[in-house]
Amino acid sequence: MTDKTISTDTRDLWPALRRGFRRKCPNCGSGPMMQGYLKVRDTCTVCREDLSHHRADDGPAYLTILIVGHLMAPLLHVSFTMFRPEPLVLFTIFAIGCVTLSLYLLPRLKGAVVGFQWARLMHGFGGSA
Repeated sequence: MTDKTISTDTRDLWPALRRGFRRKCPNCGSGPMMQGYLKVRDTCTVCREDLSHHRADDGPAYLTILIVGHLMAPLLHVSFTMFRPEPLVLFTIFAIGCVTLSLYLLPRLKGAVVGFQWARLMHGFGGSA
C-alpha cells in the first residue's frame, strides 16, 4: 500500500522543468501557465491542474540576477580588454543586453520554479494534504 502511494506521487523533474521554462503547465505541457507576464494561473486551462499552490516568491529574481551576472561580467571584461570601446558605448550595449536578458529569463525561470515545486510535491501540490 505504501509502494502504491509512492509510485503514484512521484513526478519526473526534468520534463516539469522544461515545461515550466516554456511557460506551460508542468502536468500536461500544453496549457499556458502564465496569465500575464509573471502572474501564474490558478488552474491550467487544458488539464485543470491546480497551480495556485506555487510559492515562487523571490527565487526567479535571484536566479535571473545570478545567470545574467555570470554571463555579462565575463563578456564585459573580454570586450573591454580586447576592443577598448568608448565607455558610453560599452555602457549602452551592456545595459540593453542586461535588461533584455533579464526580461527574457524572469518569466521562464518563474515557470521553471513552479514546475520544480510541482514535480517535488511542494507547498500543497501533493494533492492529499
